[in-house]
Amino acid sequence: MSLTESRLTRTSASTGTGGRTHATATSVTASRRGRTLVRTAVWTTQALRSAGAAISAAATWAARTVRPAGVLVVLTASIGLGLGIAFGWVEWMVAGAVSALLLAASVPFLFGARSYDVDLSLAHERVVAGDGVTGEIIVRNHGHRTALPGRIDIPVGAGLVEFGVPLLRPGHTVAQPLEIPGLRRGIVSVGPATTVRSDPIGLLRREHAFEDIHEVYVHPRTTTLPSTSAGLIRDLEGSPTRRLVDSDMSFHAIREYTPGDSRRQIHWKSTAKTGRLMVRQYEESRRSRMAVVLGVAENEYADADEFELAVGCAASLGMRAVRDARDVSIVTGSEIPRVVRGRLRAIRHIPSGSVRPMLDGFSGVTQLESTMGVRDVCRLTAESGDRISIAFVVVGSRVPLVRLQQAALAFPVDTAVLAVICDERAHPRMQPLSGLTVLTVGTLDDLSGLLLRGATS
Repeated sequence: MSLTESRLTRTSASTGTGGRTHATATSVTASRRGRTLVRTAVWTTQALRSAGAAISAAATWAARTVRPAGVLVVLTASIGLGLGIAFGWVEWMVAGAVSALLLAASVPFLFGARSYDVDLSLAHERVVAGDGVTGEIIVRNHGHRTALPGRIDIPVGAGLVEFGVPLLRPGHTVAQPLEIPGLRRGIVSVGPATTVRSDPIGLLRREHAFEDIHEVYVHPRTTTLPSTSAGLIRDLEGSPTRRLVDSDMSFHAIREYTPGDSRRQIHWKSTAKTGRLMVRQYEESRRSRMAVVLGVAENEYADADEFELAVGCAASLGMRAVRDARDVSIVTGSEIPRVVRGRLRAIRHIPSGSVRPMLDGFSGVTQLESTMGVRDVCRLTAESGDRISIAFVVVGSRVPLVRLQQAALAFPVDTAVLAVICDERAHPRMQPLSGLTVLTVGTLDDLSGLLLRGATS
């Protein structure tokens, strides 16, 4: 019995070990198959992504390179060869073969689009409206092969200037003058220069744009105005203040000391002569501040030329104030989104520290459809907290006098308000109203004459 039991035990033990080995081998095989499947899935995903990126890049290249005529030739080649081979139509095969030959002959014309080095320079980057800009374009072949003739396109605002480039040997340079006539007021972008390669038929086209972009500030036309120390402006501001204060810059007289006076203002020489304490007395100095408000709403002007006249008048007033070293604030309306129009108020301040930044700011002023009217702009300007002694409100011919009077009421009582109505069809005149003086101008020169003769009229 013991021998039989020991044999049965060994047999059962050996049978259990074999089962465990078989299970372990099965699990190892399953894990290997799982890793293989994961690797296959990852590789397939990467391959699909690479193929998608390649197809997208090819589609982008084709959209930029193949012109509409080239698309027609590609369709003719594909359909002609396909139908000709499938059905044995000789005419379709000939049309497809000719189209394919045209495409093949157009490809060499695309080579060398990046072999040029283009340098664009302008003589001036700030001009007056109506004047032109001159410059120079220098093209150099920096490659090691001869560059075929090509073309260079230079965007100028919404327009385009084209230049033909001749055959250039390696290292050779060609220079061509650039002339941009009659620019309108605004900020005009010149560039980037773009080299263009195209075949004679116009099937394919390849472009390469450089990064050189110039911004030309086209300033508004201005006129020379009389100094603010003479003419109508001085007449409106009145005589200097005679209010006596204890401390200021303008010395007035010496008086006897009273309790509460500052001891720093005691004049000791007069005190020694009189035997009583004497103090200095001054006239109060008030530094006047000037405001120029320009309406930019489209419904306030008859046309674009009238708006340009208004911009020129506002720029002339601001430039005169800056040259006279006055504190001036130049304000225009700001664009307001339609969804918040009526609930949001916003104005724009043009730099007035010096003439050049101020004129650069006027170059970017445009008519706005969604903005506040001149009355609300004047109200925000008066609420800015600065003490304004005289304010100019420059508007178009579509602003009625009643609205101008409402705009003048937004300023403090001691602020002299002048409204400048720009109307190219009107004769120059000055019209005094209640709390307001209205100047009507048809040209820029009318503004200078009205300001100079207004005080004596």
